[in-house]
Order: sequence, then C-alpha cells, then structure tokens
Amino acid sequence: MATRRLYYDNAFEKEFTARVMHCEVLPPDLSKGITGKVWGLLLDRTAFYPTSGGQPNDLGKIGDANVLDVRDEGEEILHLVDRKPSDPDVNGCINWPRRFDHMQQHTGQHLLSAMFQERFGLPTVSFHLGSEICTIDVRGPEPTEVILEGAERASNQIIFEDRPVNVRYGTADQLSRLGARKEVEREGILRAIEIEAADLQPCGGTHVKSTGQIGVVLVRRCTKVRQDWRVEFVCGGRAERVARRDFHLLRETAEKLACAPEDLVSAASRAVAERDANFKTVRVLLQRLAEAEAAIALQATPQGLHGLRILSRVIEGVPGDYLGFFATAFAKSEKAIALLGAGEDGQLLFAQHPSAGKDMNALLKKVLEEAGGKGGGTRDFARGRLNDGASAKQALSLAEKLLD
Repeated sequence: MATRRLYYDNAFEKEFTARVMHCEVLPPDLSKGITGKVWGLLLDRTAFYPTSGGQPNDLGKIGDANVLDVRDEGEEILHLVDRKPSDPDVNGCINWPRRFDHMQQHTGQHLLSAMFQERFGLPTVSFHLGSEICTIDVRGPEPTEVILEGAERASNQIIFEDRPVNVRYGTADQLSRLGARKEVEREGILRAIEIEAADLQPCGGTHVKSTGQIGVVLVRRCTKVRQDWRVEFVCGGRAERVARRDFHLLRETAEKLACAPEDLVSAASRAVAERDANFKTVRVLLQRLAEAEAAIALQATPQGLHGLRILSRVIEGVPGDYLGFFATAFAKSEKAIALLGAGEDGQLLFAQHPSAGKDMNALLKKVLEEAGGKGGGTRDFARGRLNDGASAKQALSLAEKLLD
C-alpha cells in the first residue's frame, strides 16, 4: 500500500494522525548511529519527509516513540522508531525547527541555482543540505567573486520581494513547456516547485510558502571539485548564526592585532610580513649558532680508529633545522661523522665527510630496523624518525657500535 505523503501539498503540517499498516523489528544501523533495537513502521499517511534529493529526513515523534530515521522505499515510507506503538492509531509530530530549517535551505537552493543558471549560465549538477553548511556543485567556468556576489544579490532581491512559492503538478513535457529549469525523464505526473517569475523545478522536497520566509541567502566560498565548482551557502536562521559568528571572529582577531575590524586585512598582511622576516632572521642566526657549536664540538672530538672523528649526541630544546645545520657544519671536516638525535620527536640525522668512507643511509636503515622507525637518504647524509622519541640515545649507541 502506498503511503500518502502529506508534505507534498502542505509542508507546514506539523502534526497528523495515521494508522500503522505494518510494524517489524529491524537490525541496528551503525551508519546512522542507531545501535539499539528499532522498529520499522509503515503508515497509511505521513508528514515525515524521508532522506531524498539532497535533503535529510525529518525527526520527531510517533506516539511515544522517537523517530530515528525516515526512508523512501519507493511507494512506501519507512519510519524507524525506538519503540513499538501501543495502538495502531497514532499521532505524529514533526520536529519543526529542523523541518523549517531544511525548508529555508532547500528553497534558498532552488533560488540560488536559478540565479547561477539564468544570470551566469552555470547549471547546478548536485545539491547537499548539511547540518551546518549547504552546497551546490555548478558546472562551467570558475565562478569569480563578482559572479558569486551577483548570484547572491539577485537571490536576495527576490527574497525581499516576498514572491509566492507554489506547488505545481504536470508531466515532464508539460513542465518543460512551462520553462522547468531541469528536464527529467520520469513518466507520469510530477511535482514541481515554482518560485513566481524566477524558477520552476521538479522536486519532491519541502519548501516555504514565499521567498520572504527564506530570510536571506549568504554565499560563503567556492572550491574546485573534480570538473565542477562547489559553492557553499546558508539561508535563513543559519545565515544569521554564521554572520554573527563571523563578526565575533573578525572582532576577536582585530583585537589580537590591535586594529579596527575594517583594517584587519592590512594589519594581517603586516603581521605575516613581520613573521616571514623574523623567520628568515632566526634561520640565519640558528645556522650561525650551529656552525659555531659544531666547530667547538669538532675540537673536542678526538680521532679514533682510522682517524675518524665520530660525534654522537642527543640534542634537546632546539628546532628541527638545527640538527641539519649542525651535522652539515661538523661533516665538512676530513673523516668527520655526526650521529645526532632529537629527544623530543625522535628525529635522527647521520652525516659524514666523504673521506670517512662509511654509508650513512645503510647505517640509518640498520638502526631503524632494530629500534623502529622510518627514514632514508644518501651515502653521506640520512635522516629518519624513531617511533619512540625516548629511545634516541639507545639508537645512537647502536649506530656507534655498527660503525666499529
């Protein structure tokens, strides 16, 4: 028996009565976060919208049972609930804030997609209504900031005019002759949503009664997704929350940079320039310090077997680049070998002067095979990282033994 879909003709119906036509126990659905025992209900009529067409399902109550999921089963709609109804005649109640939010987003999407296509020739190929952000994927050239703002502004102009949003029925051919934005190949009578003098689109979703109820459309950003462009947007109550959050972030950031919000870009640019300059200065000073300490260490390192000068040291409290600078400086001397480790992150660095005649890459791999870690390099310079940073000292001791 087909379920009568009350939301088709009246998306504002928050409560309804129905009869349970079928009830069965279903297994948990971990993908939906449903871990306990659930019942699947088929009703003769329902106002609950199932997940479909990019719009998530409604939630709410059926009798005393909580609705956990709503699924489109072709002619029927399956309701997943957390308990079995005690009576076949039930009352249903929609979670209205969730439903109205979805209506604002979905109708706003129709309007925004129509503006992208009508004004800029960018058709929408997919739509997703997320819990925080909505997206449409448009096909064609990259939408510039001018296009994004233009589609947003055109949409909001129609919202402010508070145009009617109507439900129409007709065949695919009839809707096509009326100017439907997207052609469908389904046969029979189709349902379509019409925004007066702006858009006509076949759709089975829930929508507001007039564009004014969308509130506002706020386009966020645009990113490349395969061959299309993904446009993020929010409408209505979401737009209000996002705009307020953005303002708080701007204000807090401006306070951190000691500037007015309107001067944030220039202040951030200055801060980035100063950071980059300081980074270069610190790097130069770090290299000079490493070279100076390497020279001291070289003088303090006696020659061993075959005239080798082998320095083994765990260095702590310095940036990662320091090891490279130190090892490079130390290994410039004849027959010098530096075996260095960083205690904080388990970094290892082996370097030699070519005259030392060893293989640092092979040495590192042998150490990492036994101590655990990954890395590699060349005959004269190899770098790796231990799985356990606390074992750096033991790893260097092993490397010294392998050099003997």
